[in-house]
Amino acid sequence: MSKYYVFFTRNVLPQPNVASLVQVTHSANAAANLGYPAVLVYLRKGWSALNPVDWLFPFRPRKPDDQLAKIYNLQDKLRVADLPVPWPIDFWDSKWTSASTIVCKYYLPIHLLKSTKIVHTRDWNFVKAAIKNGIPAIYEQHHHEDKKFEPEIVRNPLFQIAVTVADTVRHSMIQHGMPPEKVIMLHNGFNQLFLARQTAAAQNWRQQLLAGDRQHLAVYAGGLYPFKGVDMLVDVAQELPEVQFAIAGGNKSQVTAYQQLAKDKQVNNINFLGYLPQNQLASLLQAADVLTHPHCLTEAATFTSPLKFFDYMASGTAIVVTEIPSLMEFKSGNIAAIWCEPDNPYKFAQSIRDSLTKYPRKIEGYAQTLDFVKQFSWENRIEKILGYVDADVRSQMMN
Repeated sequence: MSKYYVFFTRNVLPQPNVASLVQVTHSANAAANLGYPAVLVYLRKGWSALNPVDWLFPFRPRKPDDQLAKIYNLQDKLRVADLPVPWPIDFWDSKWTSASTIVCKYYLPIHLLKSTKIVHTRDWNFVKAAIKNGIPAIYEQHHHEDKKFEPEIVRNPLFQIAVTVADTVRHSMIQHGMPPEKVIMLHNGFNQLFLARQTAAAQNWRQQLLAGDRQHLAVYAGGLYPFKGVDMLVDVAQELPEVQFAIAGGNKSQVTAYQQLAKDKQVNNINFLGYLPQNQLASLLQAADVLTHPHCLTEAATFTSPLKFFDYMASGTAIVVTEIPSLMEFKSGNIAAIWCEPDNPYKFAQSIRDSLTKYPRKIEGYAQTLDFVKQFSWENRIEKILGYVDADVRSQMMN
């Protein structure tokens, strides 16, 4: 019987605009690319979860369907399994009707246990259930959380390592009971498909987006939230009428709200494209003359490891990026970037002008950035994490 490297999320997939799920899916995809028997396990709700046969045989790893693969840029080595959670699970706020209870008390010990070699998850309840059932576990926590880590779990030999993306979160986890030697900081990564040059698709974006006499395209790709600097970008676009701005991301209501904001401010050189699947996003980033990373100086700026920053670097396009604490270590990196103080639309606009002069668009991308970013592939991240896993567990995973 196959023994899997199980990546678990207590969410329904796909949810295209949720960055944490991009991180989970890409981690599982990378492990599969490295040759590990990885399976991404998630939940399935709705009418399709009502089939009693699926409740009796829920764990049946298979290839991702086309929609899932397209949205997350998954490759063909990864397997997926969706666990049905029919009504009334999660309908009432009760321990016994919680999806967590169903997964940890039923699916894990009865259906997943015999087929699982190790689990990797951001779900602390799932980690505890795995340890109690004798399964080695890797835990990820990317934000500050006010929960205590039980000593009998974190000091158990089966608890392999905890991973976070910022030193501030690591310190917080230690304060909440995580042994210092059991938690490491590793940045997020990028999907290697972003490195592939998409010259024709990039040119199509430029033909579609550049209007009138505008020759330069500035792109933002990410969540549509004020703290990420999207509001400021509207002001920046107002300062640079000669530059065309394109904003990718957000749901329909967010896009509508920002379109109205731009209209109210009479900014007509900014397009809100909405959500783009990962396989379209790479060519848009390569189409730009400059990529914008306008994150504001908020509490989130002290611990974020934004996925888009690594995607930006993988495109090889020049970047204008604000000097937020969690990214300052990259300021000395060999990348084509202009760094700017946060929360200042006028200086950000000037930084874009500086970038267009210093780093004119290269169809092939800037070589120094492409070389620098390779260390942050999801595959490299998984290898570093597994370096903390017991040698016998890892060897059995490969076998």
